[in-house]
Amino acid sequence: MNEKLTIAQWSSDDQPRERLRDLGPDALSDSELLAILVGSGSTKETAVELMKRVLSDCQNNLNTLGKKTIRELCEYNGIGEAKAITILAACELGKRRQREKAEERKELGSATAIYELMHPQLQDLDVEEFWALYMNQHHRLIKKVRISHGGITETAVDVRIIMREAVLANCTVLAVCHNHPSGNLVPSKADDDLTRCIRRACEVMRIYFLDHVIITDGRYFSYHEQGKI
Repeated sequence: MNEKLTIAQWSSDDQPRERLRDLGPDALSDSELLAILVGSGSTKETAVELMKRVLSDCQNNLNTLGKKTIRELCEYNGIGEAKAITILAACELGKRRQREKAEERKELGSATAIYELMHPQLQDLDVEEFWALYMNQHHRLIKKVRISHGGITETAVDVRIIMREAVLANCTVLAVCHNHPSGNLVPSKADDDLTRCIRRACEVMRIYFLDHVIITDGRYFSYHEQGKI
């Protein structure tokens, strides 16, 4: 039998969706990426083979593909109007991305910068929230994560969650912060103990622990500035 296998029937090593999930988009060819968009081919060829043929007719140039019309794409067996529209929409998004400037990541190398970032989020809360700020080696913010929420005088924080998120973010610098709804900037014993635990965990993971900042409405306390880290 010469019946063609669908992508779902291929070896898991050859399926483009799974390859993207496991290896990242850079590992896939243009035809494999386009095959993910169209989802299926025809009874005569897989989605990858179909998109290889389409690209071949475009001299393997994505700019040329983007100039195709819906009618021209629909001339290929296995491409209907919906698939043609999906392909052209993806090409248009690629063009628009080229025109966009990369988003500027905030630089958080000081307690003041951390305070200015987090104060608007924490200033009006009547309970404590604890946040972790994950950065690259240049102190540029990768992401911020709320670790815990609740409690008037304290909130429970699991250091394992902080470090798990650090690994997922591939960060090299970590800072944490939380608010004191009472307005009292003096760190509690629990604050001190938690700071030591985070510092030890960062040492094990070879992550630079930049600071622990306590925020009230209008003021902050920095463990780093006070020489307590």
